[in-house]
Amino acid sequence: MERCCLDCNAPIKGRADKKFCDDQCRSHYNNCLKADNCSLMKQVNQILKKNRDLLKAQNADGTVKLHKNDLVKKGFDFKYHTHTLVTTNGGTYFFCYEYGYLVLENSELLLVKRE
Repeated sequence: MERCCLDCNAPIKGRADKKFCDDQCRSHYNNCLKADNCSLMKQVNQILKKNRDLLKAQNADGTVKLHKNDLVKKGFDFKYHTHTLVTTNGGTYFFCYEYGYLVLENSELLLVKRE
């Protein structure tokens, strides 16, 4: 039975447990596997970074109030955040890393920075 390279299907000569014909095929094969697994993570991380940067730009003082639409217009995606913090009075802060927001009445947001 002839063994074939997992990447290019060329016949393999050498050790019985060899899977690739050379280092280029091995690298190409593994890079393709990694690219498929990481594409979703890259997209989510890009959204989280953009959300963090927008919160940081709007919150130079450490605590700021603004309307939700101000962030939406700039491309903020409210579906993505890194973690939440529930206060003792029932309020929930949504964070993108160290920058976060609390949803107030009338679609207002309280932006905060957590040290």
